[in-house]
Amino acid sequence: MKEFLSHLFIPKESNNHRAKILHHTNLFLTIVFLLLTSFFTQKLKVSFPSVLGVKADISSEQLLLLTNQERQKEGNSALVLNEQLAQAAAQKAQDMFEYNYWAHNSPTGKTPWVFIKSSGYRYVYAGENLARGFSTPEDVIKAWMASPDHRANMMSSNYQDVGFGVKLGKLNGEETVLVVEELGNLNMPIAQNNKIQEVATASDTNVSHKNVVAVNKKPLINISSFPFNVNVLIVLLFIFAFLLDMIIVEKKKVMRFVGHNIDHILYLILILALVGVFGKGVII
Repeated sequence: MKEFLSHLFIPKESNNHRAKILHHTNLFLTIVFLLLTSFFTQKLKVSFPSVLGVKADISSEQLLLLTNQERQKEGNSALVLNEQLAQAAAQKAQDMFEYNYWAHNSPTGKTPWVFIKSSGYRYVYAGENLARGFSTPEDVIKAWMASPDHRANMMSSNYQDVGFGVKLGKLNGEETVLVVEELGNLNMPIAQNNKIQEVATASDTNVSHKNVVAVNKKPLINISSFPFNVNVLIVLLFIFAFLLDMIIVEKKKVMRFVGHNIDHILYLILILALVGVFGKGVII
């Protein structure tokens, strides 16, 4: 095993002074492996959802607690869960899955306020927050707080009530978790600037008791992080191989016609950064 790993990662005479893992044949086989992994991952996800699927553990109680903790830091009053707003949030999440869109306004022309009004909540001030692809309430709140507009929406003193819709379903052919937050106030006079900011997430909707919406799905392997972890591991493996190759070749003064290890490393680091960005949930 030691000799095999040495031949695989260390440039020497037995591999023509080029780590075997960096040979064109092995790079090609790695690409084939990634494509096959992606194919079988999708098959396994469909056939065995309890083994490989979207992992999520989010409830309205948790979202409310974390939101109010952030509001408390700003000296704002706590929001109160409202059943009508929770109903509006659940309807909005269902509408996004039904009409396959990720936006504040539905392709059918429905705005967020249509769902709020249809629930019977007669607001004088209202807002919507959306997030998708997150698996924990902490990640949802962190994403909203990291966005200036969403943070302003969550921290606004214009709101007193809130309702959450957490639903798991398929959007654009991909299973995901949506979280919808509807904010409102029945009593405050209409503010001079009633700009509305939005954010949402998805998850399976189950009402455990009044105003509480939650999803709790725990497959053996989390499809949201599994491909990401595999990709990161492979990219890090190649970065390590290129670094080791560069150090040993320089130390032994091996002559090569072509040597662009630094370019390759920078390229892989860029891929790693992009994987990190696109591997996370999104908000609008």
